[in-house]
Amino acid sequence: MDYELARHNMIEQQIRPWEVLDQRVLDLLTRVKREDYVPPVYRSLAFVDMEIPLGHGEAMWQPKVEARVLQALAVERSERVLEVGTGSGYFTALLAALAQQVVSVEYHADLKQAAEAKLKAHGYANVTVKLGDAARDWAEDGRFDVIVLTGSTPVLPEAFFTRLNPGGRLFAVVGEPPVMQARLVTLVEGQARRTEVLFETLLKPLVNALQPERFVF
Repeated sequence: MDYELARHNMIEQQIRPWEVLDQRVLDLLTRVKREDYVPPVYRSLAFVDMEIPLGHGEAMWQPKVEARVLQALAVERSERVLEVGTGSGYFTALLAALAQQVVSVEYHADLKQAAEAKLKAHGYANVTVKLGDAARDWAEDGRFDVIVLTGSTPVLPEAFFTRLNPGGRLFAVVGEPPVMQARLVTLVEGQARRTEVLFETLLKPLVNALQPERFVF
């Protein structure tokens, strides 16, 4: 398989048409080798427009989703990032290539170990991968400029906004089937927020994601 040709076709046929035109993002997708983070059995599908299974019902995002979210977050070299759900480690690597530091929290021990090993092998010294449950909050590592939830949440926990620095951004897919919104929320002044709906999608919820209150009759 010609991985470089497949990568080029992914960028030109999937990612650019999805309004990802930031050259910094496109260059990064060329440099960070997606196939290195895909489970070996699915490696030939590394550039296909689909989610790739990782086990435990988890999956890698579609390439165009990764690119669109990365473009929207506009991570700067001076910033600290919290990623909730490490998964394969590929999106972690993309974040680490842009940020000063990334803290990534994974619920499943085997996914954490595999992603950590891949990130270390590729020289990402500015990433710390932790085992834990960050679906509703993560209080261990201070404040962040960017927070990314890689699984959906029916309700967006308020606790995350106490972890954001002024001007910080949070990405999350919020809602329940059949309608979920991919949202970018920015702290604009104090605790005032600006919310942008990037696209609609369906995404598996984070383990222990915050649920809405249900009325029981």
